[in-house]
This record gives sequence, C-alpha cells and structure tokens, in this order.
Amino acid sequence: MPQLLLEIFSEEIPARMQQGAARDLDRMVSDRLKAAGLTWDALTTYAGPRRLTLVIDGLPAATPDREEEVKGPRASAPEQALEGFLRKTGLTRDQLTERDGVLFAVLSSKGRATTDLVAETVDQVIRTFPWPKSMRWGSGTLRWVRPIKRILCLFDGKVVPFEIDGIQSDAITEGHRFMGSGQLLKASDFVDYRTQLEQNFVLLDVADRKLRILDQAKAACAAKGLVLVDDDGLLDEVAGLAEWPTPILGDMDPQFLALPPEVVRLSMKVHQKYFAVRDPSKDGLAPNFLVVANVEATDGGKALAAGNSRVLSARLNDARFFWDEDQKVGFAAWNAKLSGVTFHAKLGTLAERVERIAALAREIAPLVGADADEAEMAARLSKADLLSGMVSEFPELQGIMGGYYARTATNFPTRASLRSAVPPHKGEGPGGEADRGWGRDQRDRIADAVRDHYKPQGPADTVPTAPVTVAVALADKLDTLVGFFAIDEKPTGSKDPFALRRAALGVIRLVLENGVRIAQRDVVAAAHIALASQISAKRLEDDRWDRYQAIKQHGLVDPGTMPQDSTIRVGVDPIEERLADIRDLLAFFADRLTVLLRDQGQRHDLVAAVFALGDDDLVRIVRRVEALAAFLATDDGANLLAGYKRASNILRAEEKKGPVPTGMVQTGLPNQPEPETVLAFAVAAARTAVETALETEDFAAAMTALAGLRTPVDVFFEAVLVNSDIPAERDNRLKLLGQVRDVMGQVADFGQIAG
Repeated sequence: MPQLLLEIFSEEIPARMQQGAARDLDRMVSDRLKAAGLTWDALTTYAGPRRLTLVIDGLPAATPDREEEVKGPRASAPEQALEGFLRKTGLTRDQLTERDGVLFAVLSSKGRATTDLVAETVDQVIRTFPWPKSMRWGSGTLRWVRPIKRILCLFDGKVVPFEIDGIQSDAITEGHRFMGSGQLLKASDFVDYRTQLEQNFVLLDVADRKLRILDQAKAACAAKGLVLVDDDGLLDEVAGLAEWPTPILGDMDPQFLALPPEVVRLSMKVHQKYFAVRDPSKDGLAPNFLVVANVEATDGGKALAAGNSRVLSARLNDARFFWDEDQKVGFAAWNAKLSGVTFHAKLGTLAERVERIAALAREIAPLVGADADEAEMAARLSKADLLSGMVSEFPELQGIMGGYYARTATNFPTRASLRSAVPPHKGEGPGGEADRGWGRDQRDRIADAVRDHYKPQGPADTVPTAPVTVAVALADKLDTLVGFFAIDEKPTGSKDPFALRRAALGVIRLVLENGVRIAQRDVVAAAHIALASQISAKRLEDDRWDRYQAIKQHGLVDPGTMPQDSTIRVGVDPIEERLADIRDLLAFFADRLTVLLRDQGQRHDLVAAVFALGDDDLVRIVRRVEALAAFLATDDGANLLAGYKRASNILRAEEKKGPVPTGMVQTGLPNQPEPETVLAFAVAAARTAVETALETEDFAAAMTALAGLRTPVDVFFEAVLVNSDIPAERDNRLKLLGQVRDVMGQVADFGQIAG
C-alpha cells in the first residue's frame, strides 16, 4: 500500500521543543486521518535540529465511502421539528425511514482521494501547531517556531501538491548545513530520503544521534583512561543540537578542580552543554570536558577543544569568584537578609519560615533519633545559601552550596548563638554546654542536613537517612504543606503550583524508608502552632492564637467537646476551621500514600480499608496493608471476606428496621445449633488473638487469627437461619454477626474492600 512522507524543514528548532513537537505532529495528523476513516500499518515521527518528519506506511489511496444513520424527531413531532431535521440532512420527507415511530436519515458520502485529504491536513496542522513559542517572518501570517524553508510531501512516490503562505510542496530536502554536498536532495520514498540524509551527514532519528554521542564519547574518554560522567538530561539536549554529533575531549585548567564538583559540572552543563569526565583511579572529576560538535573537524577537533577550553575557563573563573566571595560573607549576613525576602505574602518572609522550620525540627528530632540542637542549627542555616552569589547564579545548587559553606565556614555559629535565638533550656547557664562550639562530627552532620534537606525532590530522588537530615527535611516539607493548606492554596485537579503533592510524597518516603514512628496528627499540629505564633503577632488578632493554643492543649477533638473557657472563643472564629485544615492535610497524606502504594502494586481499596481505622502512623499502616493483601490472596481470606459481606448486609438491613441487639452472645441455649455455638467460641478466641497480635503489631498473626473464622462462618451460614421466628434466637444470632464484624473491623474495614 502507498506511503506518505512529510518533512517540514526550517531554521534551528530549540532542542527542548523537539520531542514534544514530534508527539504533537503524530497526534494531530493521526486524529485528522482517523476522523476521515483512514487506517494504516505504521506511523513514525522524527524530530531534529532543522526538521520534523512523519512517515506513514500502508495508507489507502482514498478514504472509504461512508454511510451514516442520523436519528431524527418522532414521526408525530410538530412540522417545524421535521423541517429543521430535513434542512440539517439535506433530504426530503420521502427519503427518511421510520422505525418504532422515530424518523431516521441515512447519509451517504463518497470517498476522497487521500492526496486531497493530506493537503488539507498538512495545512491545518502547520497553521494550528501548538509550539510553546512561535514567530512570524517576512510578510506572511504563518507562525512556526522558526522560519519554514521547505515542505517535502510525497504520497506513493509522488508530490502532494499544495501551497502554504507561498511555500510550495515538493520532493526536495537538504543535508547538513556545513558538511553536506550543498546540493538539493530529491527523495522518492522514506528509505531513499533517509539514505540520502545519512550520506549528507544527517542522522534523522534522535536515538541514532544519542547512540553515536555515547559510543564516541566513551571511546574518546577510554583512550585517555577516563570515564564519562553520565547525564541523561544533557544527552537529550545535545542530541537535539547537532545533526551529525561528534564528541571531542578537551582539557581544562586543573586549578578549577578546587571548586566543588557540582559547581564545575553545572557550569559545564548549563552554560556550555559539556559533559564532565572523571578519573576512575581517583575521587572527583578529571581536568577534562567533553563537547559535542556538529562537524567532523579536519584536525581531529584540536582547535575546537582549545577554543571551548578558553570559554570554559572564563565561566569557571566566574564560579570561582562567587565561591571566594561567598566564603567571605558567611551565614550571619545571609540570615540577616532573609527577613527582607518574602516567602509568600500570606506566610511571611524567609526568616519567619526558618524560625518555623527550626522550631518544628527541634520537636521532630527526638522522634527520629537526632540531636535537637543539631537539628535546630541545621534548620537555621538551611535557607541562608539562597542569598549567596553561587546560588543566585545556579539556583539548582540550593542546599548543596549551603552544605559546603557549613563545612568550610570559619565563623560557624556556636551553641551560644543558637540559644540566643530561642529561650534557654532550663538549667543552662553561662559557661555550660550552651556556650561551647560544635565538634567536627557535629558540624558534618549539620552540613549534611543543610545539603540534603530538600530531598527527596521526586519519586526517583534518593531519601536521606541521617537522623538530623531527616528531622530538618520533614520540618521543611511539613511547614510548606501546613502553610499553604492554612491559606487555602491546596492542589486542585492537575494544578499544583507550589508542588504540594511532591512535598507530601517526600514526607511519606522519609517516614517509610527510615521507619520513622510518628503520629502525623502530632507533627501537623506542631507545624500549625509554629505558623500561628507568627500569624498572631503580625497578621491575625490575638484570639486566633488562643485557639491555636487550644489545638495543642486539647488535641484533635470536635469543637463541641472542648471546654468553653476564655481561651476558646468559638463564636468569633470557630476552632473547627483550624481542625478542618489539619484533617484536610491528613486526608491529603492518605491520598498520596494510596497513590504510592498503588504504584507499588497494592490495591487502593486495601489502603482505604486500613485508613478507615483512623491510624496515622504511616509505617504501621503500610505493614497492615501488606499483611491484609497477603491474607486476601489466600482462599481463607477470600472466603472470609465473602462471609463478612454477607454478615454486614444482614446487619445493615436490620439496622434500617431499628436498633440491632448488641451485647454478650449466649451459648448452651435449648435447641441451639452446634454451628452457632462453634462460631461464638471461635469469635471469642479470635478476638483475644487479634488484640494480642495488634498490641505487638504482628499483623501476620492477626490475619492468621482471622483465618480461623473462615470455616465456622461458612458452616454457620449454611446451617443456621439468622432471621429466626423466635425473637431470642434471632437477637442472639444478630449479636453474633455483630461480633464477627467487630473482630474483623479491628484489623481493617473489610466493608471497603472490593470482592
């Protein structure tokens, strides 16, 4: 069957837009051809520095004849409705068919030549293409990312004739701008097109360009005993910058290796698009770089390497200037300036945010096995590097540079300076521990926490394990979440401008992967208190601070149960508003945990069944979900779930009629069926075993205890009529079913489990 080949040839397309453009071209062309009734064998798109290409194999020569039945009004409808339907379809009354009292029109259309449809499709696609940024050129009205030079369009080896803003379609393309033959290339089909491009130093497929870069780069490094530092993001970018990529290994001044390696790598990557290189026999980077050129130089790239080395030296000299100047300034000056930087108009300055994080980190520290002083100090230094010259130049290095400066600072804050920022601890006085400095190990732990407190920043990022770092990282993310929930900036739909979903996932991963046993309610409430103490002083009336204190004093309880004293003025601003913020955030954590566990293969209904118990210890929740999943995968679990649902349905039906009897189940009654007695004793034994297992968090044992109910429940339903005509028997059996539900409900809410 015929083949369609389309190439839109233009000036250089930004590398970051190329792959998105290839996907858009695929989508827009396929949607239009499918709407016309066409099918095909294969569709492939390619994107490169100067061209977007699409090839479709197995495309029919014409669209199929189409026949469509359109439903109209009822035969008894008013005349006006019938006339409107006839105008819409272009038919007469005699051409309509009647079926079951309803009129139908059959519309037929002849197929069109595919070339006509392709010409229309290309025109529409080019004129409506969704470039992130586009431009006009010359005197035309056409917009494209860069000026279009040519449009190659072939169907079955012949040019599809059309014109778009003075650009006539043809079978012509061009090779490499510098290394090609300089002649126009006339293609007959895709194989010929691709072959001629490669002969003229153009690799059409980005995968081929990446493979060439990696193979030649690794070979160039290996020739000097070096190893390329992998960078997938940079590889994607440089593969979109060169049609015939040629890696060249260059040298740089070794003195720049005194800079932090992250600075060297980022300067290479951001400013020059160079790959870093390392010596496998040593730690750190090698005094080399790898640049990807778009030409094969006659001198083997020596001149290109030398020129790029000079440019890199200039860039790294700038970085060294920032490094040297930053170390002269220090944390005290940077922290002083944080009060002049707004974090958010409703949440105060960065200095206020640091105060909140420090207070929260101090509370979390004992829960994760960290030293409270170290955690607080790390928190107080965590945002200082945002005011440094290096981070101003390279925002990606926030935290990383703070860690380096914390290690090298000669004026590192002492414990006394820490205590000067907060009330002194009881029993401490001049000359005590508060006046002493930090040991080397302590400074290293503080520096590590400053460096890593932003982690994890995504699902693929590593999770810190050092206790001090965990404390500060949790405090940082919790402050963000509590603050934005308090000002009602919650994620909605696909919108999450403050990356709150990522922050919540970060908290969950920190807790789970470090086995941190904390109650989410407690730390969220503590973060609310830290926020409220500042809001009270500057942005809210004093009575609202009183109500925040009430949260801390009385815990998460309903407003109706709280003492109505002078500190809780419910009528002015209900404390329920603050409790609602906390509940919303806890529900948000539950949703994020559900997503995380679902990605790991767990069923969402099992997560909901465990969350329904009200537990907020994430480690315990996950263990319970895992045990529940393993239990339900067994025959005992599946059958017991069916029995639970049957019991619940009976109880639910009875509850609609009136109160369901509760209390002790009686045994040894006259004429009491044996299965009823057996189930009663089995439930009592299971309750004891389940409660013991849950106390020790042995969830596998709890599931095993429930498994012992499977047979008694099955036999009970087979042999016993619950709704007996004798009221005493009926009440006793309903009590028994209620106990079955209650015992199983200690492990999970089985009513939320599908199946």
